[in-house]
Amino acid sequence: MALLLCLGMTAALARGCLHCHSNFSDKFSFYRHHVNLKSWWVGDIPVSGALLTDWSQDTMKELHLAIPAEITEEKLDQVANAVYQRMDQLYQGKMYFPGYFPNELRAIFRDQVHLIQNAIIESRIDCQRHCGIFRYETISCINCTNSHVVCFGYNCESSAQWERAVQGLLGYISRWHKTTPAFLISPSFTCLEPPHLANLTLENASECLTHH
Repeated sequence: MALLLCLGMTAALARGCLHCHSNFSDKFSFYRHHVNLKSWWVGDIPVSGALLTDWSQDTMKELHLAIPAEITEEKLDQVANAVYQRMDQLYQGKMYFPGYFPNELRAIFRDQVHLIQNAIIESRIDCQRHCGIFRYETISCINCTNSHVVCFGYNCESSAQWERAVQGLLGYISRWHKTTPAFLISPSFTCLEPPHLANLTLENASECLTHH
């Protein structure tokens, strides 16, 4: 069983992810300014405008992630391009019948949320393909700054490689403790300390890590 330990990260409420993309402002500015041309029914205009205005804020409300909203630049590009493509196609049409346009916006919004969820989770799962401490670069959805995720992969091919991975984990935890306020420090991983490494199994280590 492959498990993933994410280290040194805390969940945070963010405004959304798509707004971090370089084309977001231009694209959504166009969408908002042209929304009044897309429906025969005047009631659709304020509803659609609100959906577009609150897009980023509502995205994070719907993500419901137990891990921080940190997305790689590559996956952000993929999500953004998929959203822009569908939005551009929607805007290419003439005026729609009442209710159609806001319903289509909601559908694109829901699909975008799922794409972002999958993108963030897939990057974390990819960590299991590594052995030991692994770091990958991301963009923080909180403030769109460059960030990174540090995680621990279990895909070790030998007991020696596994022992080095665990030693690297202990070293990382030790360094993290020295730079982290006492109230944020997790309990010590006594089950991974040197006296226990000789008979350490993947199952035992997984149980140890998931209980701290």
